[in-house]
Amino acid sequence: MTTIAVVKKNGCAAIAADTMTKWGSGKETAEYIVNHSKILKVGDSYLGVTGDATFKTILRDYFARPKVYAHFATPLEIFKTWQKLHAALKHDYYLLTGGEEEEALESTRIDVLIVNPHGIFGVAAHRTVQEFSKFYAFGSGSDYALGALYATYGQPRKSAEEIARLAIETAAEFDDGTGLPATSYEVKLRHR
Repeated sequence: MTTIAVVKKNGCAAIAADTMTKWGSGKETAEYIVNHSKILKVGDSYLGVTGDATFKTILRDYFARPKVYAHFATPLEIFKTWQKLHAALKHDYYLLTGGEEEEALESTRIDVLIVNPHGIFGVAAHRTVQEFSKFYAFGSGSDYALGALYATYGQPRKSAEEIARLAIETAAEFDDGTGLPATSYEVKLRHR
């Protein structure tokens, strides 16, 4: 289980994530797991990964490959990146692609939030890419995180990173699949 939040405010973009992993009813906290971060850096982008814990390792491995297509400046570039990633997930990482018969597309089984100097973006499991104007959250505690984001976004003294971290702290308070400490990163936005 995971909760990730992204915020864009005052010329900055931030991402925050919890650090707990759950396996059934068991939980593994940052106190016991060294590689607990759910946020990985790819070029000038930060990617917050939800889904099975193995996916963060897969994404680290995939994006570390030489000459891999990894562009995150626009929704279309992100979509193209995810199309190539999906092919690799099936071929190199043995993704089980079975799903519901009503589904139009195979699922990658990963939801990812992205922060970079171009903005804040989300990629859903069926490769829908969205660019967000203010904030968003994915994961098991996303309802709580979205409430906190909505309630605090308008506070003028709070930075993008402070708001994102507060969203994760709120989710950790109420969602049993979210655990502290939170990790976070902030970048300056480029003007388009």
